[in-house]
Amino acid sequence: MNTFNDREKAFEAKFAHDEELRFKVEARRNKLLGFWLAEKMGKTGGDAEDYAKEVVIADLQEAGDEDVIAKVMADIEVAKLDIDRPQIEDKLSEFMVEAGAQLGLLDE
Repeated sequence: MNTFNDREKAFEAKFAHDEELRFKVEARRNKLLGFWLAEKMGKTGGDAEDYAKEVVIADLQEAGDEDVIAKVMADIEVAKLDIDRPQIEDKLSEFMVEAGAQLGLLDE
C-alpha cells in the first residue's frame, strides 16, 4: 500500500510541476504578444511594458485563450490596426514556442 501512495504523490507532484511550467510559458507568451502589439500601436518604454502586463492579466479571466484574444482584438479595433484573429492566433503559436525556448523548455 505504501508503494501505491508514493506513486500517487509522485504523480500529483509531477502534475503540479507541469501546470506551473504551463502557466509560466503561457504568461511569457502573452507578454511577448503584448510587446509585439504595443510596437504595432506605437507604444514604447513604460507604455509598452504596461500594455504587455495588461495582456498577461487578461489571461487570468477564464480558461483558454479567448480572454486574451478578445482583449487584444478590442485593442486592435480601437487602434485601427490591420490585424485579424488568424494573425493573432498565429502569433500566439509562434510566441508559445519562443516562450518555451526562453524558459529553457524547448529548442527554438
